[in-house]
Amino acid sequence: MSKTIVVAGATGNLGGRIVQALLDRGASVRAIVRAESDPGKVAQLTQRGAEVLQVDMADVAALTEACTGADCVVSAVAGLHDVIVEGQRVLLQAAVAAGVPRFIPSDFSSDFTKIPPGQNRNFDLRREFKTHLDEAPIAATSILNGGFGELLNYGMPLLDFKQQQVGYWEDADWRIDFTTMNDTAAFTAAAALDDSTPRLLRIASFQISPRELAAVAEEAGRGTFRLVQLGSRADLAGHIQRARAANPAGEQELYANWQQMQYMLSMFSVQNDPLDNGRYPDVPWTSAYEVLTQSR
Repeated sequence: MSKTIVVAGATGNLGGRIVQALLDRGASVRAIVRAESDPGKVAQLTQRGAEVLQVDMADVAALTEACTGADCVVSAVAGLHDVIVEGQRVLLQAAVAAGVPRFIPSDFSSDFTKIPPGQNRNFDLRREFKTHLDEAPIAATSILNGGFGELLNYGMPLLDFKQQQVGYWEDADWRIDFTTMNDTAAFTAAAALDDSTPRLLRIASFQISPRELAAVAEEAGRGTFRLVQLGSRADLAGHIQRARAANPAGEQELYANWQQMQYMLSMFSVQNDPLDNGRYPDVPWTSAYEVLTQSR
């Protein structure tokens, strides 16, 4: 008999991939979506074979009904305090009320448990929800994947295609954690169906330093890149503080300009160690070379 997994945030980029990975593993999937969700994305979930439930995410009773009989609830929601803390608290309350044994929160990120409070606004929200989750009578597993590998194709300061440079802070040999969305989804699906997962699972499709990234980008045919030190971590932290003070409206933006810099600081501050990549041998891992060539 297949297990039933509830996925919240199923119309999102990562959430939709998790739904597909679960279906590929033979799971029964209940995709929780909001009434205002994109009809096209909702239709795609149904076509793939998921049971789609339109639920008011603030309605504990409705969410409890949606979670009843499930083996695990996976949250892939994205947002600020109203979503990551308050919204997930309602979902958690419903999962507990429904007797669901396991909960995977939307913690897909660098290892925020090793980052000091105040360094990353969005990680602080995950840390706040973690206190509620750890107090709840339910088994929980956070999956920490570093940055999404797809970011490397966005023209970020770390890999600047226009300037043909790899920018870094502090140390050109610091190895950064990256996991592609598909790899994250495949691992999450395996974990959702695994009754014995620990509280934290750390993964990375690849760990790569700025120096190594310059070589791989050239090998992938993206050009010849020079290494440029952009300053120290302290320099970046100071720049973030000034940018945040100058952009108070960013406090209500999920990806404010200073928040994106906070992500970069976190990536140069913590590493996923040890890696749990080998936990599910059938989960494949994408290389940095594949990321940089598949996008072309």
